[in-house]
Amino acid sequence: MKRVILHCDLNNFYASVECLYNPELRDRPVAVCGSVEDRHGIVLAKNYEAKKYKVMTGETVWEAKSKCPGLVTVRANHSLYLKFSRYARQIYEYYTDQIESFGLDECWMDVSESSLLFGDGPKIANEIRKKIKRELGVTVSIGVSYNKIFAKLGSDMKKPDAVTVITEDNFKEKIWGLPVEDLLYVGRSTRRKLNNLAIFTIGDLANCHLEFLIKQLGKWGYTLWNFANGYDTSPVARNDCEIAIKSIGNSLTTPRDLTNNEDVRILIYTLSESVGERLRSHNLKGRTVQISLKDPGLQSLERQGQLDLHTYITSEIAAKAYEIFLKSWDWSKNIRALGVRVTDLVEADTCTQISLFLDDAKRQKLEMIDECVDRVRERFGHYSVQRGILLQYRD
Repeated sequence: MKRVILHCDLNNFYASVECLYNPELRDRPVAVCGSVEDRHGIVLAKNYEAKKYKVMTGETVWEAKSKCPGLVTVRANHSLYLKFSRYARQIYEYYTDQIESFGLDECWMDVSESSLLFGDGPKIANEIRKKIKRELGVTVSIGVSYNKIFAKLGSDMKKPDAVTVITEDNFKEKIWGLPVEDLLYVGRSTRRKLNNLAIFTIGDLANCHLEFLIKQLGKWGYTLWNFANGYDTSPVARNDCEIAIKSIGNSLTTPRDLTNNEDVRILIYTLSESVGERLRSHNLKGRTVQISLKDPGLQSLERQGQLDLHTYITSEIAAKAYEIFLKSWDWSKNIRALGVRVTDLVEADTCTQISLFLDDAKRQKLEMIDECVDRVRERFGHYSVQRGILLQYRD
């Protein structure tokens, strides 16, 4: 049976929901933004009126208002958007149980078998489009294709409130002329690498010699070449499938810029407390520690390092994160935001080789201490037990 994949993308989702609840905003340029007071003052979403002024997702509020002085900014209401996302999913579930979310406003659906009941892919897509508009008051663009990558491309090609069909017969004509960055997973860094190789369109990528791409980009070159040629066979996750946890992390935009190593060390321990606690609650250990840093100009840096053994011990995670930071940051700029993440996860009770060079008895004691602290906090609240480093600068 031929696969029939839909990709549904709710148009300007956050802004559309806000305009639905505030009809007076519908004909005005609107941007949904993070909290300026908490220094999350960037544009999260915008409506089509704001797009006319070139307002872009991810830019700061002041940049957006300099382009569009009449811009109306609205504080994000994530609980409301989550509710609408669930309503949309209920509509999707009428047609299939194979639904894979891609954020709150997007998802893939495999309706290959549903076609026997509801008609072909375009017919199902148009039914969903009309239901979303009629029942939720927002619009959706849907791509219909035989794989996930092309379905995603289709939903981006015509907005709002539209259905685009990409088939095995027409995909070269429809998508090979598009910029290579329109292909899913081609970000700014990959785009620059491809452009430096004189690859500017999806067609250029598809017609490039595979061996050359692999030599330049490694395995990722093989993957992108397959995407461009329509060879993607990745499945759509079923509704009842549990998605494996691949990483656990936490990040924070600070109330003031961090200006010295001690500021960073305190925040790293704060974030590592949260990461370690969540690892233990999921019965997981990780071996790779990642940090992310962002300066006041919103330029970001990510670095990672590997531990000797898998761990969920807070102090080991924090020490590694701080070690990575000291090697990575020269203080030519202050720090606006910081994140700590642990990847390369395994079940906590997985058998591991004991190291001859580490004090295994001491590590077991540290694990027991962290687990005891978790139980105390569960009973008496998170702040009932705190590390000394987190108390030294309290007023």
